[in-house]
Amino acid sequence: MSKVRNKGRPLDGILLLDKPKGVTSNAALQIVKRLYDARKAGHTGSLDPLASGMLPICLGEATKFSQFLLEADKLYQVTAKLGVKTTTGDAEGEVLAEKPVPTLSRAVVEELFARFTGTIQQIPSMYSAIKQNGQPLYKLARQGIEVAREPREIQIYSMTYLAQTQDTFSFNVHSSKGTYIRTLVEDMGEALECGAHVEALRRLTVGVYQPAQMQTLAHLQTLAESQDQVTMDSYLLPLDSAIDGWPELPLSEAAIYYLRQGQPVIAPYAPASGWVRITRKDGSFFGVGEILDDGRVAPRRLVQQGV
Repeated sequence: MSKVRNKGRPLDGILLLDKPKGVTSNAALQIVKRLYDARKAGHTGSLDPLASGMLPICLGEATKFSQFLLEADKLYQVTAKLGVKTTTGDAEGEVLAEKPVPTLSRAVVEELFARFTGTIQQIPSMYSAIKQNGQPLYKLARQGIEVAREPREIQIYSMTYLAQTQDTFSFNVHSSKGTYIRTLVEDMGEALECGAHVEALRRLTVGVYQPAQMQTLAHLQTLAESQDQVTMDSYLLPLDSAIDGWPELPLSEAAIYYLRQGQPVIAPYAPASGWVRITRKDGSFFGVGEILDDGRVAPRRLVQQGV
């Protein structure tokens, strides 16, 4: 039997896509994969169709490190609509209740932010992708089924006031993984006793990645039509950019060999605990490892040879 050849180019890297509003994350992923003619691609956590902004797309070997972007902190720009509670917690849902909006000064809004900053508990929305017995909650919600959800502890590092009108306020929120912005806005609406939902949402950063590094679908499509592959490929960030800032551990080729076999190794000057970014002596990226209790380094995610 002849082997089935993989279609597409064997690209390795991370593209920071500026996902447009109205497009699902998976649809955006498929467009990027086609534009790049990439053999393998995956994204790092969905953005709702309502939301725009940073969607890191991992190509090739970068998919091995996507979990670290899922776990990264994020920065969002949010507009909350007051006085209206919806089924989904955003502007796409059906209206459940409407209440008068109290007069709010900037000081009152900022005091509200302070109440929700720090370590807080959140009950995830029924319109989240969390699974219950293998079924995403949002699928159950669309069937009219509601199930009990356990509160989750999250971190809100900061909320920064941007602007407000009679029935909206806009802000930036820097939060930990697992934060549901629609739930945060709903909870603030409850605290104001008028209800609220997300009117607009844009993700500005994921981990160390910054807004200026994003590329739009329209720009990529223009480059693809002009067959400017060189420029397109120049937008791909290195595999290890996802873990920038991790402790670096250079290892000998002998140690690299044993890690490749799945065996932990003794590494001089390794940290006492945690995860490390493993490099060869020439500085090239090899993968990530975890320090075991006995001080050895265990391989966790390794790049293929030749990458």
